[in-house]
Amino acid sequence: MLFNSFSFLFLYLPLVLAGYAVLARWRPRWATGWLALASLFFYGYWDVRYLPLLMASIVFNYLAARRIVAAVPTNRKRWLVLALTANLLLLGYYKYANFFLDSVNALAHTHLHGWAVVLPIGISFFTFTQIAFLVDCYRGLAGEYRFWHYTLFVSYFPHLIAGPVLHHKEMMPQFEQRPGLHAADFAVGLSIFVMGLAKKVLLADPLSTLVAPVFAAGAHPQLVEAWIGALAYAFQLYFDFSGYSDMAIGLSRLFGVKLPLNFNSPYQAANIAEFWRRWHMTLSRFLRDYLYVPLGGNRHGAARRVRNLMLTMLLGGLWHGAGWSFVVWGGLHGLYLVAHQGWTALVGQRAPRLWGRALTFLAVLAAWVVFRAPDLETAGGVLSGMVGVNGLALPHGLAAYAAYLPAHASFTGIRWIDFSGAGIPVLLLAMLLAFVAPNTQEIFRHYAPCVEQIFHRKGSLLWAWRPRMAWSLAFSLLFLGCVFSMNRVSEFLYFQF
Repeated sequence: MLFNSFSFLFLYLPLVLAGYAVLARWRPRWATGWLALASLFFYGYWDVRYLPLLMASIVFNYLAARRIVAAVPTNRKRWLVLALTANLLLLGYYKYANFFLDSVNALAHTHLHGWAVVLPIGISFFTFTQIAFLVDCYRGLAGEYRFWHYTLFVSYFPHLIAGPVLHHKEMMPQFEQRPGLHAADFAVGLSIFVMGLAKKVLLADPLSTLVAPVFAAGAHPQLVEAWIGALAYAFQLYFDFSGYSDMAIGLSRLFGVKLPLNFNSPYQAANIAEFWRRWHMTLSRFLRDYLYVPLGGNRHGAARRVRNLMLTMLLGGLWHGAGWSFVVWGGLHGLYLVAHQGWTALVGQRAPRLWGRALTFLAVLAAWVVFRAPDLETAGGVLSGMVGVNGLALPHGLAAYAAYLPAHASFTGIRWIDFSGAGIPVLLLAMLLAFVAPNTQEIFRHYAPCVEQIFHRKGSLLWAWRPRMAWSLAFSLLFLGCVFSMNRVSEFLYFQF
């Protein structure tokens, strides 16, 4: 079930909200259980065969965490190693078994078969969430929680499919509070959700028509085509993931629960380190706290720091997907971060913000080409096109200006880009919004207090009805625009990771 589907918007979500509202008022202790059951149903709706897998993971890790907390110090590490091994084996089998067999076949020229493994949706997110919880139990940083609270923490439907990677310290105290629905939370949550839906439906989805033909195997796009396709994917992924993050935060706010921020205008970053503090922020936090720092972090000299950084980014790339293109993508970002640290150590200052932003975006764009391509050969073809190796094809209409254009330019026409559709105007708008406009968090940081005030109980006073009506009308029109544009429901890009 997708957030941008009619079944979710007009059936699942209203029923879950109604049940939660009734139980929060008359049976508060049952409200958390209702939300947990609704989240499990949400997961099982995709493929009920994998619901027992999620439940088994929850029960195993809950019991393992209790055992770690109760064990004497000498036995805690054994229980932690056992639990972490079980989680990593589960993730490794479902996510990397096919990749392992394909790699063996390619290297050894064999034809091994037998593992037709389907990746359970969201397995990377609920596995990482529980690994962090187990490690914190070992460190003495997590207490004991009720089973229903833990089940909701892992399976909470706004985050379950594509993040954020939750941390128990942020979520458990909220789940333990008395449940209830509040007008201000509902207004803010619904507004953020609609903004996220608009990013997905009105910006990300139309860009897909510019991306797929350029990244098809054997396309060999020429200069203009390669640049348009690469830019289109960069902004498709940007608004697809940003939209999902907004929708998750908005949905959770409907129930009075605040999720951590996961996206903060990464294309406005002035360097690659800042980019990773803005892109998929909760995953970056997990990789830093549970991988980079335990490996040694910045300690023990420059060589160890480079090793730790490269290992972290390589594994981060492999987390995104089972393929050599993801490994290369992670390696590229590792090299970017190493180069950034070397520049900072050598020069002792940051690059000027304007060209720092431009250089960072170009580096990220080149890595996105590798990330998107189905294989490294296709990625090489697109990157070759971006530097002009595949030639320069121009539309027929520019033939009259041949004297002013490069001698090697041909006017055979653009093969893979449709200039007649909505893709190019949407791409230009997306670029403007990503590079210049404030993001959702910045908008609501400024306006949310006003919204909460006008939708508070005191908002029933005469002075409040006009701003309330204006706010409601604006987002109602935006929502209707999204609904009428949902002629084809598309998955979020991060679902595959």
